[in-house]
This record gives sequence, structure tokens and C-alpha cells, in this order.
Amino acid sequence: MMRNPQETIGNLIDKQGVSFISSVDENGFPNTKAMLPPVKREGIKIFYWHTNSPSMKVKQYRSNSKACIYFYDKRFFRGVMLKGTMEIIEDKKIKKELWKDDFKIYYKGGMNGGDFIVLKFTAEIGRYYSNFNSENFKIE
Repeated sequence: MMRNPQETIGNLIDKQGVSFISSVDENGFPNTKAMLPPVKREGIKIFYWHTNSPSMKVKQYRSNSKACIYFYDKRFFRGVMLKGTMEIIEDKKIKKELWKDDFKIYYKGGMNGGDFIVLKFTAEIGRYYSNFNSENFKIE
């Protein structure tokens, strides 16, 4: 059993260069996409990513907010899956807070150019795998 899930899982997440997010399509099937790491996280409960507003996943999250995210540490063959909901954030204040000039490569119009959007994931439950063992946990 993990002694400190916040610390153990937080450290795993912070060391990964890739994250995986999953949505549910119109036929009820999961869709998983590799993404850059979250641009911000609040503990292991809230995570933020940026993406293009016309993307398939944005449309899917608007229809069904159920989501799953996954972080994998290939060096130690361990990972964490978090299940919860994904919210589409169009609030200018939050977008401004998360915006970095490096993002211009993805969004030609910049922060206010029309297709820069923020995804906010809120975790409810998780499952951690390490050393041939899996452990379910709730997120407070």
C-alpha cells in the first residue's frame, strides 16, 4: 500500500514527458491520445492541458465529460490511471494564466486567436501499478 499517494503519484507524473488522455466517442468506445504533460496540476486531483478547439476530443468531451488519464514510467514499469471528468475551459482569465509564448507554435493566432482552448480534468478515483501489484484509491 502506498504511504503517501499524493507524493508517490505526483513524483511519477512530474517526471513524464508524455501523458495519455481518453475520451468516449459517440458509439461509447474509448479514444486515447498521447499529449504533452499537463501545463498545470493541483495535487493529483486537477490537471490542465491545452489543445486546439476543433479537435475530435473536444467535441467528445462536450458530449460526454467522462474521462481517463494515464501516466507511465517506463524506466520502473509503473503507472497511474485516474478516472474523472474533463471540462472545456474557455474562460479568458484561466487561458491567460496558463498561456506560454512557446504555445505559438501550436496556435498561430496566439492566445486569443480562436482555437486555443484548455482542458481541465478532475479526478475521482485512481489505480496505481508498481512491482507487479495494483492498488485502487480514492482522490480527496
